[in-house]
Amino acid sequence: MTRFHPTALVESGHVGEGTLVWAYAHILPGARIGRDCNICDHTFIENDVIVGDRVTIKCGVQLWDGLRVEDDVFIGPNATFTNDRFPRSKQHLAEYPPTIIKRGASIGANATLAPGIVIGEMAMVGAGAVVTHNAPPHSKLAGNPARIIGYVDATPEEVCGNAAPAAKLVEEVHDATPLGEATVYRLPRAKDLRGSLSFGEIDRQVPFEVKRYFLVFDVASEHIRGEHAHRTLQQFLVCVAGRCNVVTDDGASRHEVVLDSPAKGVYIPPMVWATQYKFTRDAVLLVLASEYYDASEYIRDYGDFLALRRTASPTSIDNLAAR
Repeated sequence: MTRFHPTALVESGHVGEGTLVWAYAHILPGARIGRDCNICDHTFIENDVIVGDRVTIKCGVQLWDGLRVEDDVFIGPNATFTNDRFPRSKQHLAEYPPTIIKRGASIGANATLAPGIVIGEMAMVGAGAVVTHNAPPHSKLAGNPARIIGYVDATPEEVCGNAAPAAKLVEEVHDATPLGEATVYRLPRAKDLRGSLSFGEIDRQVPFEVKRYFLVFDVASEHIRGEHAHRTLQQFLVCVAGRCNVVTDDGASRHEVVLDSPAKGVYIPPMVWATQYKFTRDAVLLVLASEYYDASEYIRDYGDFLALRRTASPTSIDNLAAR
């Protein structure tokens, strides 16, 4: 049953069944509010705002024109949204840039979001964070300006399997730890007084024929790479200098591994979403690919990726990975 507190001013006729609007909230006529929402005291919702189902908006929040809030979002007390990067008194934009909070995301208390950004599915914005760029799905953000500090529900590498001992002299290490559908490898390494050598061989450590390679470097620590999946392409990642973190997501589970040695690599099969972040300034990430570059191979929208995972049979995904 929809219920409005006697002191609430609800001018919109588009408030879904089961939504509660508490004391001194004000909702303008053009706003659209979904079902079973909880809109707490002293909130203000402008006209060009769409709020999905089962959204919680805590006290002291203002939702300005251009904001789109999808289902199951939590917005903490006094979170601040903006819709004009260069505001001037009495000067209004003809159209406000859309700010989108994707399904299941949470915005912490007193966080501030710049206009025109996207907070990805299930992302977690920490209290007091100042978010100036898009947040990937499942990411955890904190700080000013906000940085990615982790990924929600990403299982650390050390709990995915037993860690292998370091390679000794010229001993070859055959160690692979599953990361969902991806795999982390400890690569063979030789070490003597002249230095160290690490290597991998096609169809042994690298489980596909390599047709292309590229290097990722000079990445500022606040930036992230990847954020996509491939339809049929296979990849093998080695951080040949410095360090970075890799998060893999097969649609059912997420895992995170630190690439901090040339003797360690991650195999990423088709239809696995991969993200790289936390690059050190000196990091150089080598990526081996099973095919030549093809823009149509990329799946860059996380929602599209999940939809394709749901419709693809396990057998078809296994067949792609076996190519």
